Amino acid sequence: MHGEPPAAASPWSPLHLRLHRTLLLQPELLPPGERLLLAVSGGQDSMAMTGLLLDLRRLHHWQLHLWHGDHGWRPEASSQARELAAWARQQQLPLELATPDRALASEAEAREWRYHCLQHQALRLGCRRVATGHTASDRAETMLLHLARGTHLRGLASLRRLRPSSGTVQIARPLLGLMRQETERFCADRGLPVWPDSSNTDPRFSRNRIRHQVLPVLEELHPGASRRMNALAERLEHGQALQSELLALSIAALSEPGSPRTLRRAALAGLSAATQRAVLHHWIERETGSGPLSSQLECLRQRLPPERGAGSLDLAEGWRLMWGRATLTLERSVSRTDPASASTLHATPH
Repeated sequence: MHGEPPAAASPWSPLHLRLHRTLLLQPELLPPGERLLLAVSGGQDSMAMTGLLLDLRRLHHWQLHLWHGDHGWRPEASSQARELAAWARQQQLPLELATPDRALASEAEAREWRYHCLQHQALRLGCRRVATGHTASDRAETMLLHLARGTHLRGLASLRRLRPSSGTVQIARPLLGLMRQETERFCADRGLPVWPDSSNTDPRFSRNRIRHQVLPVLEELHPGASRRMNALAERLEHGQALQSELLALSIAALSEPGSPRTLRRAALAGLSAATQRAVLHHWIERETGSGPLSSQLECLRQRLPPERGAGSLDLAEGWRLMWGRATLTLERSVSRTDPASASTLHATPH
């Protein structure tokens, strides 16, 4: 599966070629021959994704399944869902329509419901990938929101191309290289139906204000700002992956042989303060499933020199970090730690 596509079937556009090349370079994104579940809202981005993957299916041999969620927030949502279902039947694409069994009170709750439904449907169908229509524009908006709220570098690299959902299911975002203007033009050129969401213009939602008030100003001041922010998020994503792999190698070198939950104290204390923080955070998060608080991390780092004696630190979910003169060890407490005492540092007098 390489080279230029055969001159047949569907019209071939620059967007087809860009996505096709991306998938050849990153086959793990939407693996050839896989059964894929597409999250389709009916908006321009998800419809552009569906149209592109439908056309590329003959080259990548996927089986496509669609999922649409009606939150029940808009009076026109039910009729739009029926029209989307009729279009899917015309394309011979199976579509699952879902509605919540209770009122959803917020965007966060709606998002949690959607991903829960998508995960359940993916597992039921045997899909290892759930594809969403997030674009470079979405990633630029998310970066600005996280930057304004305050975030770690990991937050600025959010909306990754591929991220775990549950078990074998992963969320894939194949359109992160495209801008929203491009998906709009693609739908218009291909005659794809689009069902706009009226809530996307509601200024009560912070993302809408970023989209309609902030980004236009940035684009006017610095044309191409959204693309550059997306490119920065991509570089940060790659940097995070590199850092994770290097930290894993560092932890392996610092660990006691055959004991991944025990680190050699003197060797760790000999590293720079920044490296100590990074190694400890990555190690604790990897082994316990929850990273330590910044305050916990700094207290622990200050206690690292072997001459500071023994001590312990209560972590979340019933985990405890113990250290003696030679090692640091993570242990699961017999009884789960009270959340109120989960940041307690115990030091043994030296």
